[in-house]
Amino acid sequence: MSGATSASLLDLLFAFSCSISRFHLSRPRVRSQHPMSHLLFANISMENRGIRLLVSRVSMLLVISLFSSCQVFAQDTPPSAEKGRWDFSVWVAGETGEENTNSFAESQIWSAGIFVGRVMTRELSRGWMRGNIEYAADFAPAFETYGNQRTHGVGFDPVILRWNSALHTPRISPYIELAGGAVITPTNLPPGNTSSFNFTAKGGGGIYLWTLKRQALDLGCRWSHISNANLGVQNPEFNGVQFTLAYHWFK
Repeated sequence: MSGATSASLLDLLFAFSCSISRFHLSRPRVRSQHPMSHLLFANISMENRGIRLLVSRVSMLLVISLFSSCQVFAQDTPPSAEKGRWDFSVWVAGETGEENTNSFAESQIWSAGIFVGRVMTRELSRGWMRGNIEYAADFAPAFETYGNQRTHGVGFDPVILRWNSALHTPRISPYIELAGGAVITPTNLPPGNTSSFNFTAKGGGGIYLWTLKRQALDLGCRWSHISNANLGVQNPEFNGVQFTLAYHWFK
C-alpha cells in the first residue's frame, strides 16, 4: 500500500474516532423546572463529556496500535482471512450507559460468555476495503446490571456479522461487526412496567492481537442498545458503550 493511501486511511480513522467523541443523544429530554435542576444537568453534562473523551481515547489507541508496524499488508495471511476456518472464543465485557436520564454513568452492565464463528467467504473487494465475512453467534450465561438496578440474566446473539479486514500487520488485524440478540432477566429491565425480555443490538469493531499462529487476543469497542420493542407498557432504552476482551482459537 502506498504512503498516500495509508495516510488517507489514517485520516479516515482519526475522523471516525473524533466523531465518536462528539456523539450526543438525539432523543429529547424534558428538563425539570426545579431551581437546582441546572446543577444536576451540569453534572450530567460533565459525566457525558468524560465518557465521550474515554471512548475517543480508546478509539485512537486502536488506530495507533493498527499502524504501529510499518508493513500494512503483511505476506502472512491471518487465520481470520481463511475461508472455512472455525473461530472459537471466550469473552468478557463491561459497559456503561443511560436509561432514563442523559447520563452515561446511570447504569452499568458486565457479561461473559462464549463465541463461535465461521469464516464464510474468501477476501472480497480491493484495496483498503478488502476483507471477508464471518458469521457467528454467542451465548452469555453471565449478565449482571448495576447502578440503576441490580439484577442478573442470560443473553445471546444468534446473528453476528463480522467483516475481517485484509488490512493487517504481522501481529495486528482489525474487524468491524454488527450483532443482534436478546437478554432475559428474572425481573423487568429496567424496573417499572417494562419487560423481562429485551432485544439487543450492537455495532462496533476491534483488533486481533496475534499471540500464536492460530490464537489471538481481541480488544473491542461497541455501541450497545437494549430495549423491549414495546413488549412492555413502557419501553425505556439502554444506550451505552461496551468494551470487550476476548481470546480466540481458530481451527
